[in-house]
Amino acid sequence: MCGIAGLLLRGGACPEPDALARMAATLAHRGPDDQGILCRDAVGLVQTRLSIIGLSNGHQPVVSSDGRLALVANGEIYNYPELNARLRERGQRPLTDSDSETILLAYAADGLKGFGALHGMFAFALHDAVAGRLILGRDRLGIKPLFYVRLADRVAFASEIKALLPILPRQPRIDPAALRRFLQHQFAGGEETIFSGIRRVPPGTLLIIDSDLRIVSHPYWSAHEVKPRLIGERAALAELDGLLDTAMREHLRADVPFGLFLSGGVDSAVLAALLHAHGAGRIKSYSVGYRGTRMADELAEAARIAAHFGFDHQPLELDLARVFGRLPHTVWSADELMRDYANLPTSILAERAAADLKVVFSGEGGDEVFAGYRRYRPTLAERWVKSVLRPGSGGFRTRGHWSGHWSRRLLGPALRGVREPDRAPFVQAWRSTPSVWSDLQRRQYTDLVTALPDNLLVKTDRLLMGFGLEGRVPFLDHRLVEFGLALPDGLKIRGQVGKWLLKRWVEPHLPPGHARRPKRGFHVPVGDWLTGERATRVGERLLRNAGIRAWFEVAAIPDLVKARRAGRGGSRELYGLMQFAIWHRLFVEQPGLKPAPDEDPLDWIASTAAH
Repeated sequence: MCGIAGLLLRGGACPEPDALARMAATLAHRGPDDQGILCRDAVGLVQTRLSIIGLSNGHQPVVSSDGRLALVANGEIYNYPELNARLRERGQRPLTDSDSETILLAYAADGLKGFGALHGMFAFALHDAVAGRLILGRDRLGIKPLFYVRLADRVAFASEIKALLPILPRQPRIDPAALRRFLQHQFAGGEETIFSGIRRVPPGTLLIIDSDLRIVSHPYWSAHEVKPRLIGERAALAELDGLLDTAMREHLRADVPFGLFLSGGVDSAVLAALLHAHGAGRIKSYSVGYRGTRMADELAEAARIAAHFGFDHQPLELDLARVFGRLPHTVWSADELMRDYANLPTSILAERAAADLKVVFSGEGGDEVFAGYRRYRPTLAERWVKSVLRPGSGGFRTRGHWSGHWSRRLLGPALRGVREPDRAPFVQAWRSTPSVWSDLQRRQYTDLVTALPDNLLVKTDRLLMGFGLEGRVPFLDHRLVEFGLALPDGLKIRGQVGKWLLKRWVEPHLPPGHARRPKRGFHVPVGDWLTGERATRVGERLLRNAGIRAWFEVAAIPDLVKARRAGRGGSRELYGLMQFAIWHRLFVEQPGLKPAPDEDPLDWIASTAAH
């Protein structure tokens, strides 16, 4: 697990060492164990390393024995022992014990087709000096991030947006359509980012860049290829058992200790059962709850699972001041604007776990793969009404998070003038699906290509890597994804029970009744914190933020605060404005500024020039 970055220049000149050093410094939190920089021809490659596999000789960049290929990579290639064994038979000899080198060897043996053999989570840059091209690649589900920007004389890439900002010739422009999508849907996804010109490498895709900076996109995997299956319960359970066993066996490969984020829900309980079955022993597990709030948590359920499997459990019971004191650091860590309240406790869990170990397992993907969300099983009436009111996606992902009232009053002219519908990514994903798929499969797919990579996995990667901690997500093994998407609807949802097959599989392994508990989700008591005098002080500081003044109607903010204080809604809108204000200060006004893990968020809202 690492941070990678680099430059490809037009015209053959070697990239400036200072620019590469600045990119490396910005990614130091992702790789505190080692750092490497390579300049050759017109290419500069950077890696900051968190050592997980091949501790003694896994330094990067990796260069092939003949000097033709050079690689920097982030992530894990879980099937590297099997691939290396086959590659040795074909004359490819690994020079290190690192799983990342397998990416280079697979390409040397089979060219672009070699990347299709990789199992894992990864983002990489591979320079082929003979072919004169740079290849940027990203794993199938988008677990690991990779961004790039094409300028007049160069292409730059990095694991995080913040590493691109120091080498840009000018301050990038905010994309108003992306900002609107963040406000309405809590993230802005797709290839475009919040900054115009800075783009994401799409999941399951290679970008091939030649010496003239021409970029060709080469998708190597798509869930569109999944075909619905007719399979019975017994056969499906047997196949699921084998897939879970294989995925966990591969995911356990590490030369360092690992732990588990244990929420008390089904997905983390499945991982607990698998870890126990594979002999993980008395590993450390971590869970979080709250003091001084009316919101229920799952600390008791998590402790019950940990005791059942004999884990060394570490519960954290947090007061609200500590939870919301994480806001500035989580905004910095995430890079992108995404309003997942669970960022806050996840950051605290990550810091706590990183004090003990380098790898933690997490249950992201279970709901998307096995259809666990309530939104996957609407009533016929609900689906019909939503389809009529907002057509294009079968009644799925239809409603924005901001109320119409506050959207009309708060959005400034540039945001009101956006013509692209806020729901466009969801509608596009829905309409792209094969005609033989069911609506349930379309709902799963739409989340798999939008909310999963651009919201949930931003949290899993960036919030953990903010403390040099690797998150492993076995449910997103691509074979499990293909299996879950292809299952008949009746094996995923029965009555109003989602994730039916997975619960059926895990039930014998858990304490009685645990698998049948209703889904709660990872909630955060925002309403208990953003109220009273604190809401007033947030509003006062928002009026002094340059980004808020540029993009919103500040005259409406006092009324928003009054509504919030009176208990008439407004928490999402006020929180969204607060998060954008902090983000604007960190990435537009003062790029390079880094908050401490625990700060008073009110100190980070107003622009410095306004103090």
